[in-house]
Amino acid sequence: MFSIRKATIEDCPLINKLASKIWEPTYGSILSREQLDYMFDMMYAPENLLKQINELHHQFFIIYADGEPSGYLSIETVDRDLYEFQKIYSLPALHGTGIGRYIIEQGIEYLKSIHPEPFTVELNVNRQNPAVGFYKHMGFHEHATRDFHIGDGYYMNDYIMRMDVKNS
Repeated sequence: MFSIRKATIEDCPLINKLASKIWEPTYGSILSREQLDYMFDMMYAPENLLKQINELHHQFFIIYADGEPSGYLSIETVDRDLYEFQKIYSLPALHGTGIGRYIIEQGIEYLKSIHPEPFTVELNVNRQNPAVGFYKHMGFHEHATRDFHIGDGYYMNDYIMRMDVKNS
């Protein structure tokens, strides 16, 4: 059974701990060790998590499987009717259990609760990531491709995927 709760800044160590268990299994076959380490620090160092919450206003959520912290989601408001799922992750051992569907559905329900009009949800996914098929299955479509320089000569080679949500 899955459950979700809004995260607070006190959850930054928990998000970092979860990410440390998820990051390498998710990207180890796609990215070099150097890029894995660089991106992990860029996104999950405690001071960078605090910046995402306090300055960039990302709303994080912790996902639980049978009462155990098992994943996380972060949502950024990009524009009036556009939100981005910045991070959608669960422990690799739980892939295939419905946790990914749960995370996306709960994220959309949260957005519906704060945004009563139609809106669009966007996410970026590495073009080599097998999750592309899952996101398509969930109703996202490829909107664009992007090769985004993140520093130190590294790029994120992503599909920008979108889902339009009618909120009625």
